[in-house]
Amino acid sequence: MSKFGVLVMGPAGAGKTTFCTALIEHLRNSRRSCFYVNLDPAANDFGYEPDLDIRDEITLEDVMEDMSLGPNGGLIYCFEHLLENLDFLAEAIDPLSEEYLIIFDLPGQIELYTHIPLLPSLIRYLSRMGPLNISLCATYLLESTFVIDRAKFFAGTLSAMSAMIMLELPHVNILSKMDLVTKMVGKKELKRFIDPDSSLIDEDSAATTSNASATDPAEKSSMMSGGSYKALNQAVARLIDEFSMVQFLKLDAQDEDSVGAILAYIDDAIQYHEAQEPKEPMEIEAQEAAWEDG
Repeated sequence: MSKFGVLVMGPAGAGKTTFCTALIEHLRNSRRSCFYVNLDPAANDFGYEPDLDIRDEITLEDVMEDMSLGPNGGLIYCFEHLLENLDFLAEAIDPLSEEYLIIFDLPGQIELYTHIPLLPSLIRYLSRMGPLNISLCATYLLESTFVIDRAKFFAGTLSAMSAMIMLELPHVNILSKMDLVTKMVGKKELKRFIDPDSSLIDEDSAATTSNASATDPAEKSSMMSGGSYKALNQAVARLIDEFSMVQFLKLDAQDEDSVGAILAYIDDAIQYHEAQEPKEPMEIEAQEAAWEDG
């Protein structure tokens, strides 16, 4: 029996846990079952208490204190420990039916998604390739305020693309916190970020080319705004354009319709509805009664 799950990823501050909270609330309002798994050993604030929490097995704070490691090294140690103790996940997830959507809330260190092979190993265990047989979709959240700084936006987009290539899963990229930029960026311009347009960087660079040519490339200010910096950004934008893999969906976690639209894409990616058995009217009534009873 196949199970269904979604990985919620992205850099720190992108709104991953907020999205998980909104998704759980939407699922409950839709009378769908979900199982919330926290895989961030440093997390401490949740809208809903996780059904399974890595902190019951290991915490980043304890690892940093006991092993004299920094935050990044400690996080890697926590995931190595998890991979050595996968029964912690299997015992809780294996009994779940196909009616559940399993939500995995992941840490904000992007190294896990871009070049360290720990997460791919975990995915092989969780996914249809492994014993838990979960049909997985990855969501990668990028804060929408990045569109204000075009170089920062394309750097974030490159991280999303790296995660797509490394994890090899159906992938939904999301611009989160849309309520923060709706009055700052026009709809027409925003469309160029939803489907990343590499010419955005060219336009940004052209505006300051004359100033860049007059500065010393060795100076600090030149490194962040001069020719070499612009050339790097243009190369990143061209790479994203050549691969043509990344598009974004807009998310306002306070808007239930927005959350529902994201969920529809996730359901399509994991083929959730195709696996659900038709229910008799009496079964539906019994299920609704159970929801009303809490």
